[in-house]
Amino acid sequence: MASKVISLLLFICLLTLSYKAVLAQSDEKNPSPFGFLQSLIGHKRGDRVKGIQYLKKNLQQFGYLNHTQISSNGEEADLFDENIESAIKTYQINFNLQSSGILDTETVSTMSQPRCGVADIVNGNTRMRAGHEMHHHGNSNNSHALYAFFPGKPRWPFWPRTLRYQFKNGTRGDAIKPVQNGFARWGGFIPFQFEPQPPYQRAPADFHISFETGDHGDGHPFDGPGGKLAHSFPPRDGRLHFDASEKWSVGAVADSIDIGTVALHEIGHLLGLEHSSVKEAIMYPVITRGRTKDLANDDIQGIKALYAK
Repeated sequence: MASKVISLLLFICLLTLSYKAVLAQSDEKNPSPFGFLQSLIGHKRGDRVKGIQYLKKNLQQFGYLNHTQISSNGEEADLFDENIESAIKTYQINFNLQSSGILDTETVSTMSQPRCGVADIVNGNTRMRAGHEMHHHGNSNNSHALYAFFPGKPRWPFWPRTLRYQFKNGTRGDAIKPVQNGFARWGGFIPFQFEPQPPYQRAPADFHISFETGDHGDGHPFDGPGGKLAHSFPPRDGRLHFDASEKWSVGAVADSIDIGTVALHEIGHLLGLEHSSVKEAIMYPVITRGRTKDLANDDIQGIKALYAK
């Protein structure tokens, strides 16, 4: 009997080790696209280190660097130069971090989290604003209105009052209701009705929602699990794309991303709001796994201000 118990325990141990090995292989095959940042903790201006060239691309895609500030020649590709230092300082200001220009642990931790794929700075002139309040006033009082708009403050016209949204054929069924709830939630603060439209109807829709992977033809490719979760476009484009490779859930599920929370954020972009530095706001760019989030006062103030007549 004892030998059978030992054999069973040995079998369970081997099964567990095998399972862990499979998970490890899976992680190696599907590393987080932001994982390279961990090796850059503590680095600062003047350092040359492998991985800086990937940091430059990361900063560029979210608006903190432009292509003229990125050198890809030889040793210069991995040089932490003054452009990167300035970009990191701006990032730190926008995310309410100490503006040192150094890749400290807290900065890298924030940069490594899953987030919206929409840039924080568009054409060099749109910024998250809390950092500027902190910089000038020395505090991070979230009672300030810190919402932001896209350049030119694009918004949907007040007529017609009904805006229609449409899901791509084959969209996962559990995403429908969370997205519908997202439109309804924003609709409580602006003078529009949001109406779902079946994907097979030929009548044009204002918003088009789909799950995509990798390069899906809009110039903003997805990067796999743990990176850019979704992106959408300002008025009056109307496209909202989720990264199908992410681990999605409905509601707060450990190690998963809530579809409804991301939908609420991306619909904010569809309506004309840019990112906010207020951590409690739905328009804050970073999305936390295993949690849900609703509109905050900053979001409500922002959407009302954008659609005030």
